[in-house]
Amino acid sequence: MRTAVTGSIATDHLMTFPGRITEQLLPDALASVSLSFLVDTLDVRYGGVAANIAYGLALLGRTPALVGAAGADDFEEYGARLRAVGVDTASVRLSATRHTSRFLCTTDLDGNQIAAFYAGAMTEAADIELAATVRRLGGLDLVLVGADDPRAMLRHTRACRTLGIRHAADPSQQLARLDGHEVRELIDGAAYLFTNAYEHALLLEKSGWTHDQVLGRVGTWITTLGEQGSRVERHGEAAVAVAAVPAARVADPTGAGDAYRAGFLAALTTGGAPVRAARAGSALASLALTEVGTQTYAFDPARCAEALTAAYGPLTAASVLTALTGR
Repeated sequence: MRTAVTGSIATDHLMTFPGRITEQLLPDALASVSLSFLVDTLDVRYGGVAANIAYGLALLGRTPALVGAAGADDFEEYGARLRAVGVDTASVRLSATRHTSRFLCTTDLDGNQIAAFYAGAMTEAADIELAATVRRLGGLDLVLVGADDPRAMLRHTRACRTLGIRHAADPSQQLARLDGHEVRELIDGAAYLFTNAYEHALLLEKSGWTHDQVLGRVGTWITTLGEQGSRVERHGEAAVAVAAVPAARVADPTGAGDAYRAGFLAALTTGGAPVRAARAGSALASLALTEVGTQTYAFDPARCAEALTAAYGPLTAASVLTALTGR
């Protein structure tokens, strides 16, 4: 199965605050907030949701096509690194005037985060023609439409419908920027819909659709729940709770959701039920949690098998590992 991942390509600036963000927020003063956090560490890493997901897929032996926009002045090294692990970057548009997007995130002792995102070259993603990637590759089986310039997200979704290609809707951070009509257009007819718990509720509010109405318009709705695992829902079927795969340690939660999606999509290429794919996603997310940065973890089949066995038992672990590795 050939997969394209559309969305942001960015540089992450990750900081740690040695306190609790919630303790700095005064309930009686929220109408006017002006806060500055003195952070202990700064790590500059490669990131962006589409690049993160593509990285995870490539680690698992797939060759995803990355579709997004980056700065010509600063993507050369980044692109070479992605290609070295197996990502197809030929569909990345290089801007002549804008820098690659920047993600700035501060994480506290409880894992709470405050972040800002500078779009930069991503504003040109709407100029990318998905059909060109389809022609170059001789077809696509699935396109994940991730957080991107909203115009690009809508254009790619429409292209999938026109070309008859299944798409996975993953609006994530861009839900805050999208209006109700745009949300409905992005998710209507999606083979898969990804949200976290907060985005689950926000999507319902923004779309104006009920929970059952959303399920009636998508194939499978996957909601990630952090250390509680994830939930897989399909219209007319009982929701299935999928336990998380515990991480050996938690160094940084940033990018765990992207790793989950990579594991899920990789498992789809080997067939099987969405629940198995959700377990595969949980396994890869557990590896991402152990490292600082979103593209710094490695895939160790033996280590992964051990974690899967502890979480799901030996028989299920073997099935999920097969889904991840493709063998």
